Amino acid sequence: MNLNFGNVESAIAYENMTISGGDILTDNYRRTVRVLGEFSSMEEIENIVVKHEKFDVVYLKDIAKVSFDFQERESYAREFTKPVVMLDVVKRSGANLIEASETIGKILEDTKTNYFPENLEISITNDQSDMIRDQVSNLENSIIFGVILVVLVLLFFLGLRNSLFVGVAIPLSMFMAYMILGAMGITLNMMVLFALILALGMLVDNGIVVVENVYRLMDEGLSATEAAKKGVGEVAWPIISSTATTLAVFIPLAFWPGMMGEFMKFLPMTLMIVLGSSLFVALVINPVLTAAFMRVGNGKINKRKAFKTTGILLAIAAVFYLAGVFTLANLLTATGVLILLNLFVLDPASTKFQNGIMPRLENAYNAFLSHVLSGKKPILYFFGTIGLLFFSFIIMGIFTPQVEFFPVNQPKYLNIFIERPIGADIESTNEITKKVEQDVIQLLSKYNDTTEVNGKQTVKNFLIESLIAQVGEGTSDPSRGPTMGNTPHKARVQVSFVEFKYRKGINTSEVMNDVRTALKNNYPGAQITVSKDEAGPPVGKPITIEVTGDDYDSLIVYAERIKEIIDLKGIRGIEELKLDIEVGKPEMLIEIDRAKARRLGVSTGQIGMAIRTAIYGKEVSKYKEGEDDYPINIRLNDDYRHSIDALMNQKIIFRDPATGKIASVPISSVAKAKKSTTFSAVKRKALQRVVTVDSNVEEGYNPTETVDQIKTVLEDFELPKGYSYKFAGQQEEQAKEMAFLSKALLIAVMLVFLIIVAQFNSAATPVIITTSVLLSLIGVLLGLVIFQMDFVIIMTMIGIISLAGVVVNNAIVLIDYTNLLRERKREELGLAENEKLPINSTAECIIEGGKKRLRPVLLTAITTVLGLFPLATGMNIDFFGLMSDFNPEIYFGGDNVMFWGPIAWTVIFGLTFATFLTLVIVPVMYYLLNVLKFKLTR
Repeated sequence: MNLNFGNVESAIAYENMTISGGDILTDNYRRTVRVLGEFSSMEEIENIVVKHEKFDVVYLKDIAKVSFDFQERESYAREFTKPVVMLDVVKRSGANLIEASETIGKILEDTKTNYFPENLEISITNDQSDMIRDQVSNLENSIIFGVILVVLVLLFFLGLRNSLFVGVAIPLSMFMAYMILGAMGITLNMMVLFALILALGMLVDNGIVVVENVYRLMDEGLSATEAAKKGVGEVAWPIISSTATTLAVFIPLAFWPGMMGEFMKFLPMTLMIVLGSSLFVALVINPVLTAAFMRVGNGKINKRKAFKTTGILLAIAAVFYLAGVFTLANLLTATGVLILLNLFVLDPASTKFQNGIMPRLENAYNAFLSHVLSGKKPILYFFGTIGLLFFSFIIMGIFTPQVEFFPVNQPKYLNIFIERPIGADIESTNEITKKVEQDVIQLLSKYNDTTEVNGKQTVKNFLIESLIAQVGEGTSDPSRGPTMGNTPHKARVQVSFVEFKYRKGINTSEVMNDVRTALKNNYPGAQITVSKDEAGPPVGKPITIEVTGDDYDSLIVYAERIKEIIDLKGIRGIEELKLDIEVGKPEMLIEIDRAKARRLGVSTGQIGMAIRTAIYGKEVSKYKEGEDDYPINIRLNDDYRHSIDALMNQKIIFRDPATGKIASVPISSVAKAKKSTTFSAVKRKALQRVVTVDSNVEEGYNPTETVDQIKTVLEDFELPKGYSYKFAGQQEEQAKEMAFLSKALLIAVMLVFLIIVAQFNSAATPVIITTSVLLSLIGVLLGLVIFQMDFVIIMTMIGIISLAGVVVNNAIVLIDYTNLLRERKREELGLAENEKLPINSTAECIIEGGKKRLRPVLLTAITTVLGLFPLATGMNIDFFGLMSDFNPEIYFGGDNVMFWGPIAWTVIFGLTFATFLTLVIVPVMYYLLNVLKFKLTR
C-alpha cells in the first residue's frame, strides 16, 4: 500500500471541514443546513482514515505521531538569568514618546491590579523616555540657572529695576518662540531646548543696548519719554543689522542635508525664531517699559515696605505649609528671602559697583585705549594680533587635539553581541550566552550594595538597571544593517545602567573596558564584541572599509586579505575586525537529473515540495478549541527529518497519466544530495556588490587617529582592475559633514559681510568686522589646546558658526556709535561734506565711543558666557526638586555636558577673546583705516 504526504494532507483537510448545505423549508420555517465536520478532540485526528485498500484500513495514528506541542524555539529571553517574555514597543513616527510611556505605565498598572496574578512580575526596561525626561529636565534647569546668572549680572550693571527691563526679554522672547514653533508644528525636543540655552545670553543683547542707551540719556537729563524715543532711534538700525547678521549665520545650517540635517535643523530654526522675537521685544516692549517705569540711579529702597511684604509672604507660606502645599510655600518663602537679600546685599553691592567700580573701569579703559591709539602702538597691536592668529594655528598643529566626529558619551547601556559559526544550533548558542551572563554578573558584582530590612539582607546592584539576554531572533548588531531570517547562531546581552546622577561617580566607559577585557578570547567557537549606545544619528562604525567589485568570491578574498594585513600590524584601539558577510554557511544542495526525472514523470516542483514538507512541514488545516485556532502541520518525524538517507529515499507517489496506474519514484533515483557552503547574504550599495570590514574602536582611543594608522598600513595595498576599497561609515560622514560646515561658515561670513555693507554703505567697515570674526578663532584654538579638549567636528564647528554671529554684534554697535560721534564732531568743527575729520579728532571719537559702549559690550559678553556656563560645566541643579522638597540634587556631568559642552566651550573661548578684540583691536583697525584714508586723501 503506497502512502505519501498527499494522502495525509487530503485526508486531514477533507475530514476537518464545516460546509453550508443551503436552506430547507420545514413547518413554514427556513432552516440553514450545515454539515459539521470540525475536529473536536485529538482522538478524532488520530483516527482519520488515511487510506483503505482491499479492506485494509490505515489510520493516521498507524503511520504518524499526533501531538499538541509548541513550535520549535526560535529565541530565548532572560532578565537577570530568569526567563521572560519580552514585548518591544516602538513609538510611531510623530508621536510623543513621554506621553506614550506614561500611558503604557498606566495600562500595565491597571492590568497588573485587575487581570494578572499577584506573583507575576512585570518590569519595564530600556525605557528611552526616562533618558529624555532626564535630559529635558537638565536642560530646563540649565535655562533657569542661566536666567538667574544673567539677571544677576544685569542687576550689578544696571540696578534691579533696569535689569528687570532687560530680563523681561527672556520669557517674552521664549513665549513668542513657543507660539511660532507650535504654529510650525515643531514639538519641544532636546535640540530646541539647547537652542534656547545657546540663545539665552544673546536674547538680552538687544535689550541691553536699548535699555543702557535710554538709561544713559536719562542720566544726561532727558525725560523718560524723550530718552526712550531718542535712545531707541540711535540704536535701532545697529541692533537690527546685528540681529540680521546673527540670523544670517544660522541660515546655511537650516539647509543641512541628510540624516544629520534632520537631527540638527531644529537648532538654527529655533535660534532664528527666538532672536527675531528678542528684536521685537527690544524695539517695541522695552521702550514702553523704560518710558513708564525707568528711574535714574538706584534710589532708596523702602525698608519698611520690604519688611512688610516679606512678612506677608512668609505668613501666607506658613498657611500653605500647614495645608501641605509645600511647593508653593517654598516658592513664597524663597521670594521673601530674595527681597531681604536684595535689601541687605544685592542692592548695596549694585550701588557700589555702579558708582565705584564701573566708573573706575571706564576710566581705566579710556586711559588704556588712549595709550593703544598713540604713536605706532596701533600697528604693533594689530600685527601682534595677526601674529597671535598664526601662532594659534602653529600650536594647534604641534599639540593637535583629538578629532571626534560626534561627542563621546558615557554608555547608558552596553550591547554584548555573541556570534557563533553560521549554522550553529540555537541550544548551543544559548549555553554560551548563559556563561556570558554569569561572567558579566560576577564581574559587576563589585557594584553590589547590601541592605538589611526587617532582619533580611537584600543585595542590589546600584549601577545596573537591567541585564537582558536574548538568543536567536532580533539579536543582530543594528549598526551592520538589517538581518533577514532567523539567527540561531547569534545572541545579545544588554546591560543597562542607572541614570548618571545615581552612578556614585562610576565611569561606565571604564566598566565597558572591563567587560571587553573579561570576555575577550574566553569563549572558543564564539566571537564576542561589546558596543555602547551612540549619541546622535546613526553613522556606522568608526572603522568601516567597503570593498566593491563584481565577483563576490573575489570580494570576500580581498576583504579577508585587508583584515589580515591590519591584524598583523597590531594597531591598538581596534576591538575586532569582522566582515559583514558570513562565509561558510553550511547548506545541502539537491541536484536533480532533469532528463531522468522527466522520463519517470517527476517534476522539480514535486521533489522540492516533498523535501520542504518533510523538513519544514506544511500547514494542512486548523484545529479549533474555543475561540482559538491552532495550525495542524505535517512533517517527518525528527529521526527521519534530519537523516539525509531518509529524505532522499522518500517516494514521489503520483498517478501515471500514460497507464493510469499509481507510480512511485524514490527521490534518490533522480537526484543526489551534496554538502556545500555559501554566503549568509549578498549585499549591494549603489547597485555595486560590496563586502564591508568594520570594527568598533576601544574606549580611550581616538577613531580618527586609529583610521589614519589603518590608512597608512593600506597605502601599498592594491586591488586588481574592477575592484576598489574605500573608508566609509563614520569617517565618510565625518568628511561630508566637515565639508558642509566649512561651506556653511564661508556662506555665513559672506552674508554677514553683505548685511554690514548695506548698513554702513562702506566696504572698509565690513572688512574690520569680518576680520574680528576671523581673529576670534584665536580664542577657540588656544582654548582647545590649553584645556586639552577634543575637536568635535559637528559640535565645535557649530560653535564656531554661532560665534561668528555673536562676535559681530558688539562690533557693529561700537562702530555705528563711533560713526555717530564722528558726524557730531564734524558738525561741531564745521567741516564740509568731503573734508576728512582730523586724526586726533577721530581718535577722540573712537575713545569716547569705546567708553560709552564698554558697559553694553561687557554685558553682552558676560551674559552670553554665563548663560552657557551651566551647560559647559555640566552643573545640574534641580530647581523643581529644590522648591518641592528642598532636594536640589546638585551634581556635575551627565549626557548633556558631553553632548552640548563642546559647543558651549567653543562659544565661551571665542567670545572671551572676541571681547578683547571688540574693545581694543576693532578700535585699532578702525583707527588705522581712517589714518590710511586721511593720508590717501591728502
